[in-house]
Amino acid sequence: MSVLLFLIVLYILLGLSMMKLFEKAGIPGWKALVLGVAAVEWCKLVGRKPSYALWFLFPVVNLFIYAGLVIDLIRSFGRHGFWEAVLAVVYAPVSFFLVGKDAKATYEGPILEKEREYHRLHHEAIERKDTLGLKKLEAQYPQFKKSASREWAEAVIFAVFAASFIRMFLIEAYVIPSSSMEGSLKVGDYLFVSKAHYGIRTPMTVIQFPLMHNVMPFVGSESYLKNPSLPYYRLPALETVDRNEPVVFNWPAGDSVFIAPDRSWDIGQWVNGNISQNQYGGKKFPFVTRPVDKKDHYIKRCLAVGGDSLEIREGQVFVNGQAAQNPTHMQFLYAFNRLETSTINPKKLQDLGVNVSEIRTSGNTVFLFLDVDQLEKLRAIGLKLEKVKQPNEPVKLFPNSPKRVSTWSGDNFGPIYIPKKGATVALNLESLPFYWRAIKVYEQNKLEVKEGKIYVNDQEATSYTFKQNYYWMMGDNRHNSEDSRYWGYVPEDHIVGKPLFIWFSTKGGNIRNGINWNRIFTSANAM
Repeated sequence: MSVLLFLIVLYILLGLSMMKLFEKAGIPGWKALVLGVAAVEWCKLVGRKPSYALWFLFPVVNLFIYAGLVIDLIRSFGRHGFWEAVLAVVYAPVSFFLVGKDAKATYEGPILEKEREYHRLHHEAIERKDTLGLKKLEAQYPQFKKSASREWAEAVIFAVFAASFIRMFLIEAYVIPSSSMEGSLKVGDYLFVSKAHYGIRTPMTVIQFPLMHNVMPFVGSESYLKNPSLPYYRLPALETVDRNEPVVFNWPAGDSVFIAPDRSWDIGQWVNGNISQNQYGGKKFPFVTRPVDKKDHYIKRCLAVGGDSLEIREGQVFVNGQAAQNPTHMQFLYAFNRLETSTINPKKLQDLGVNVSEIRTSGNTVFLFLDVDQLEKLRAIGLKLEKVKQPNEPVKLFPNSPKRVSTWSGDNFGPIYIPKKGATVALNLESLPFYWRAIKVYEQNKLEVKEGKIYVNDQEATSYTFKQNYYWMMGDNRHNSEDSRYWGYVPEDHIVGKPLFIWFSTKGGNIRNGINWNRIFTSANAM
């Protein structure tokens, strides 16, 4: 509803500002306010066929159509300046208003018809090698002669504009930076991700540096302004998010983060994990709060959808009481004593697909992340590997409530309910830790606990009905993945897109190590 209201207000301002332009061109001003009629008249004013207005009905494409038409309209009134064109694209109502109130600005006819005629005559003069004719033509149509610098500037701006919109609405390239999805998706895999499959999410952050996500390279500052902003809205989806699919999404806990040199840490990790002392020697880092669409991007596999019940027993995920299908290359952490075996050649491990950069040691104990196939092959050559038991971590694990989940670990977790849009859950002090963030942060309600009672939007509440769907995301490397086990549900408005295929892959994320030729142009959805 908020998006619709915004568009209505924008259209009214656009129509009001065009009324004077219509009148100057001999068209009744009221037509600028009539949806459809205004678009048709607008097209005719600049020299387009009336049917050209139908392009406004196509999402994303209509943004390019709109940008071209606003520039062509002010050009039809003699405004050919570079910055005048920029203003028209950035905020057309202001540009139209300035032209409309200028008594000297008159309608000069459909600019595109004149431009087509100019290019025809220009081409004929070049073919005839008529130098004098070219000079006369350029003197007759000075508005169409552009300097080399302006032509380059317009070409670059259009390229950035087009790339930004393709990246924002259709397809974006991502690289796998960590081993949380090993061995399905490896460090150094470059993916193309479709933003249309799950429904194009319209931008919420309005002012942002083109082609940057949330941090400016080299500078290190945020690449956007939080205000003004638009509410969440998603266009119709081609398909739903299904179980067992890898999904790209905005990190739910990434709204309040410390920016360290190697990664972002959410405030819960920083406090509960004692990160500042243990990992960075107490060094302080910038603390930022981010809007939904500017949180860090994560990729995990969706294991449960809204309405499901999920439990993990000894590393096996169960959804609605049934054992979930495991990824072919799902990994766990294994250990062996180096004193009890001959030295293992790192080249041998690499040939088996083991990520050697993730090998860990503690004394004489060596730790490897392995899938079933790798485990069997290493055991076959005499390596005595034992699966590492995950410790109970109720402080670090969702919902970070030791009193309620004191025995939970990464391998033994739940059962837990995944919220579904329209579903109602009982709300009490026992269930609140599981749902408070969804209620307060993701669905933006006022939430308070006073004298043992829960209040939502100042009303005492014993139940809550969810406004959107939620998902449970986990990495295929089950012992080396920060996922829903640590920060909980992924809201629907955080979903970014569906991975399509791997278009490039470097070994270990470094081109100097070589290229994984066998991974190029392979599916990014392998199970």
